[in-house]
Amino acid sequence: MAFAPQDFTQEQLKAAEKLFAGSCDFVLGVAKLEQLPLTEMPEVAFAGRSNVGKSSLINAITGKKGLAKTSNTPGRTQQLNYFNLSGKIHLVDLPGYGYAEAPESTVKQWQKVIFAYLQGRVNLKRVFLLIDSRHGFKKVDREVMELLDKAAVTYQIVLTKTDKISSAALTKLMAEIETEIAKHAAAYTKVLSTSSEKKQGLNQLRAEITSLI
Repeated sequence: MAFAPQDFTQEQLKAAEKLFAGSCDFVLGVAKLEQLPLTEMPEVAFAGRSNVGKSSLINAITGKKGLAKTSNTPGRTQQLNYFNLSGKIHLVDLPGYGYAEAPESTVKQWQKVIFAYLQGRVNLKRVFLLIDSRHGFKKVDREVMELLDKAAVTYQIVLTKTDKISSAALTKLMAEIETEIAKHAAAYTKVLSTSSEKKQGLNQLRAEITSLI
């Protein structure tokens, strides 16, 4: 089913601000399924093409510059990285997809772990699927959306780097994406637009995450 958009009250935004003002620490990196933590704590995952700005966004919403490691080299994140936010929820940074420079055997291992994680993690509340606003959906993004639909994992589109395009282009892109995701069973219908560099849209994303606890 699709989900209706939600606007947050000032009270909800303040609750999100309080949550994200707390500690956020790296817990562990998971390269194999048996390493997944045995916990009932809710978690949200961040997925996206390599170099989409995933680590930068995690650092921006937590206000901790070096929390998730950023790199000019796409594909650097090669495991599921777990971060504990205020003892309330785990933020999970998934390996970037769509980058082929790594050895094929390594890429296949990443994919196996990620897909099994997405399909079998009962406390996974939502996947935030990051899309570079300069490029929109690519073929590999659509393939991931189909996988999430099949696994019945709720996901929400988060546009990144929106400071790099005009407001008119952003409005047009948002409309196109909303039209397309309406056809996807597991997609949350509200699209978020963010800029890590300009600190735009971060409060809304924080509130979305806080609402899942």
